Amino acid sequence: MDADVIVAGAGPTGLMLAAELRLAGVRPLVLERQPQRRDTPKAGGLGGQILQLLGYRGLLERLEAACTDPVPAPRFPFGGVHLDLTRLTDPPMHALPLPQPRLERLLEDRAGELGVDVRRGHEVVGVSQDDVAVIVDVRGPEGSYRVTARYLVGCDGARSRVRDWAGIPFPGTAYPEVNRLAQITLPDTVTVLGNGDLDVPGFGTIRAGFTRTDQGLFGLGASPDSKVVSLYTIEDESTEYDDDIPMTVAELQDSVRRVLGADLPLGGPLRLSRFTFKARQAERYRDRRILLAGDAAHLFPATGVALNAGMLDAVNLAWKLAADVHGWAPAGLLDTYHDERHLAGERTMLHTQAQVALRRGHDPAAEALREVFQELLTDEQPLRRMGALVAGSDIRYPMPGANHHTLAGTFADDLTLHTDQGTTSVAELMHTARPLFLDLADRPELRESAQDWQQRVEVHTAKTDDRPADALLIRPDAHIAWAATIDEPADSAVPALREALSGWFGTP
Repeated sequence: MDADVIVAGAGPTGLMLAAELRLAGVRPLVLERQPQRRDTPKAGGLGGQILQLLGYRGLLERLEAACTDPVPAPRFPFGGVHLDLTRLTDPPMHALPLPQPRLERLLEDRAGELGVDVRRGHEVVGVSQDDVAVIVDVRGPEGSYRVTARYLVGCDGARSRVRDWAGIPFPGTAYPEVNRLAQITLPDTVTVLGNGDLDVPGFGTIRAGFTRTDQGLFGLGASPDSKVVSLYTIEDESTEYDDDIPMTVAELQDSVRRVLGADLPLGGPLRLSRFTFKARQAERYRDRRILLAGDAAHLFPATGVALNAGMLDAVNLAWKLAADVHGWAPAGLLDTYHDERHLAGERTMLHTQAQVALRRGHDPAAEALREVFQELLTDEQPLRRMGALVAGSDIRYPMPGANHHTLAGTFADDLTLHTDQGTTSVAELMHTARPLFLDLADRPELRESAQDWQQRVEVHTAKTDDRPADALLIRPDAHIAWAATIDEPADSAVPALREALSGWFGTP
């Protein structure tokens, strides 16, 4: 085999997957058809659960250091209204303003540090598979060649050729709308007023926030102490745009003119992005030795969620592929990738399609719906619930068996851990992406059982404030595979732990 796993696509999902595979001791090969990273940012930052996961890998500080813009307050658009999480002391959703080209460079640097082979300008042009391998035909700068691997993962975007070669249906809906988003400077002739409105010569005042017209939706975010503003337009169009052709300032000005009726003078752009929205999800994320992740597996009709979902796909998949490559994967482990991440995709599809319904209505009934929805979000409980839904942190994966602890299947909190070696945390222990068994109540009978898997699972004894369980078994993707209730008798806890260990990490 030329590699253990071939990854088609060097976007954030593919690069995250490759790095996770290397942490798990697997040899990935990344093939990217574009010879260079694109300068046009498809996304302007990261948000949601992936930020905490990146913290668990020790990468968040590096990404934060690369941000040139201040981290915004947790206030997020949602279908023409807003989730204003600034009223919560511990908001469930955060964002990091990091344009996609910069994110990809940082992820590629990380992959390079781990020894990942990333080949740019190498296009996958053919795929076949048998019972033992995937055969991939590649066209590179120096000609065509063939590589083989145990598995191929299509991280090659919305028009995934890998998905097509695997024969995986991609049903869904395309919405006849175009969204244009920009961060751009303003000339001196345009004044930003103290309340964030704009005073435009020859037109008058353009107010901050969202303005709905018969032609679409216009959004403005501005600060009086900055000449950089955020602009957003939505129009119904049937035009098919090529993602490889970037949006221009003139295209944005034309859109503002159509939607708002204003000739808005604009300066130099910091970011220009165009989105056409589709709601599609692959019927299955796996066909034998070919798997899908990121936009190849799902497209959501709202901004701000695709990177989160795709990179979480990668983290969920990597350790399961590695288990199979290393030969200890229990039966059915790799199939749980589809089960878990298709479920997560359905949850993301739920709230993004709800956003479609909220933003596309133009009659009084639609205005009433938005008003009622916004009113509900003034209460903490629905606001917190919606924030977790958008962040993807409300996911609870289905666990095999019965009578699970309420934590089983959820993302592990970053507990502060006091050990004989000093104070650490769940995040610090997970930098290596290895499974963890945490004995939080000095339960030697549980530790003794876990020691049988010590070649695959790190065993730690610690104390923590507000102990959530007597013990936790945490997978490499930071989801809890098993937990012992407080003071659970050994005659039930030990067999349940051993069943969980063998079910997720194979025979010791």
